[in-house]
Amino acid sequence: MINGKKVLFSGMQATGNLTLGNYLGAMKNWVTLSDEYECFYSVVDMHSITVRQDPSTLRQRARKLLMIYIAAGLDPEKNCLYYQSHVSGHAELAWILNCFTYMGELNRMTQFKDKAAKHADNINAGLFTYPVLMAADILLYQADVVPVGVDQMQHLELTRDIAQRFNGIYGDVFTVPEAYVGKVGAKIMSLQDPSRKMSKSDENPNASIYLMDDPDTIMRKCKRAVTDSEGQILYREEQPGIRNLIDIYSACSGKTPEETVKEFDGKGYGEFKMAVGEAVNSVLKPLQERYAQLEKDKAYIDRIIKENAEKADYVATKTLRKVQRKVGFPDRIR
Repeated sequence: MINGKKVLFSGMQATGNLTLGNYLGAMKNWVTLSDEYECFYSVVDMHSITVRQDPSTLRQRARKLLMIYIAAGLDPEKNCLYYQSHVSGHAELAWILNCFTYMGELNRMTQFKDKAAKHADNINAGLFTYPVLMAADILLYQADVVPVGVDQMQHLELTRDIAQRFNGIYGDVFTVPEAYVGKVGAKIMSLQDPSRKMSKSDENPNASIYLMDDPDTIMRKCKRAVTDSEGQILYREEQPGIRNLIDIYSACSGKTPEETVKEFDGKGYGEFKMAVGEAVNSVLKPLQERYAQLEKDKAYIDRIIKENAEKADYVATKTLRKVQRKVGFPDRIR
């Protein structure tokens, strides 16, 4: 608990360009959580280097992501928005937790297998121990809850196992985190292959709507979205392309899928795709305008980076010192 509130931790990698799926599926809901939770939202740039990155590009994307957090509505005075790499406790705690994590547990991580297959020329130790750093991210802030998608649930379960194992040996050190159960964000699929999630790493530029896409590009991508030959706007598994467009329209307009189906009853796919594009543009326009303002205010962003890093480091250090003492590291002479 911090300031009488439970703690929530989450973060995004500073790789690729964020998509509409990232916004509607996660970030949009983050904005509503700061009244209920003490929130730490990290730009997890340390996780990003398990795959080779161009250094200057990574720095630019990390800053861009932090500004998108703010542009999306996350108040940096109420939420702690910071770079993971600016808080050394993440790496220090990860090393300690490595010594309390079993090889067999890491071998079972499906994301390691998936990423190793994609990056066969760079299967590094960081890729293998990635879930331990993720556990350190969460446990460092004594997070009570973590919003996670299905693809990250296995990592959260490992985090819980590590915390319980450590607590079993040394007493009540870590808060054992729970998955955040609340309003579930929309699951947005690829516009070109609705069997897969919309991804910032998709090689097909028409498959994803990026947060900084201009209005014309968004309209064009929506018009090109894969549908079917049935000609009916219905929310059913048999029409995955139309179902995905209904999800996008509903999430952007605040309507339910049922209300959307009723609204477009008897309308053609072309008209519906136009409406989807307009709804997306109406949601992204204020975010893009706010981002443009932030981009011009270097001093403000630099201040947020410094102050939020100090806040994150203060909270993290309290946990880290407790852990270091528990495992037997010598006390620091002040």
